[in-house]
Amino acid sequence: MANDYFRFKQFIIHQDRCAFKVGTDGVLLGALADIYGSGWLLDIGTGTGLIAIMAAQRTNCRIVAIEPDYNSYIQARENVSACPWSDRITVENCSLSEFYLNTNLKFDFIVTNPPYFSNSLPNPDPSKAGARHTYSLSFDQLAEGCEKLLKAEGSLNIILPYTEGTQFIACAAEKGLYCNKMIKVKAIPSGPVIRLIMKFEKSRKQLRESFLAIETGKRHEYTSEYIEATKDFYLNF
Repeated sequence: MANDYFRFKQFIIHQDRCAFKVGTDGVLLGALADIYGSGWLLDIGTGTGLIAIMAAQRTNCRIVAIEPDYNSYIQARENVSACPWSDRITVENCSLSEFYLNTNLKFDFIVTNPPYFSNSLPNPDPSKAGARHTYSLSFDQLAEGCEKLLKAEGSLNIILPYTEGTQFIACAAEKGLYCNKMIKVKAIPSGPVIRLIMKFEKSRKQLRESFLAIETGKRHEYTSEYIEATKDFYLNF
């Protein structure tokens, strides 16, 4: 059973009310998203608020975190209120479509760890089903919303499993967003690619690719690259 909270070096994430708990995907995106500076950043489907808080630790951005599930929204708001950067993060209880229809903001950065189990059976828990199945937010809707909300020079950073990631690349291109940077994540160096961390922009550029392995091949023995990427957050690094 997952703990009710997860302690990082500079903040704590409570997660007893959220459908999905702190996981490696969120930490990887929060740590490796190509974000910087002091512009505006949007976190789509913030869940516990983890990625928004990590973004606040890494940048001086003003951050808007949106979450359609009410219980997760309440928890994210509480986590944000207790973190050191609460003055720069706003949490809103709404879907992506509701948000972009009712805002005039344009963003320098968008980050999201979106739903992706498009071909599997929905979870019987409605909150988990909504959080992890694309019927609640299709790739088309996500790409279209991001294109509308990004500034001309803005970027979308997203993490997806390999197959779904390749699907999203094609979908995003149809909406005018192009994958210009990709980190291929492996569980171990000799294993298959299990996740893609991707950066999309409105102009097509030469694709930059790199690899990251999480463990060396021995259980709980982490690679130097993974430790370097997450050392500002995890207590044991």
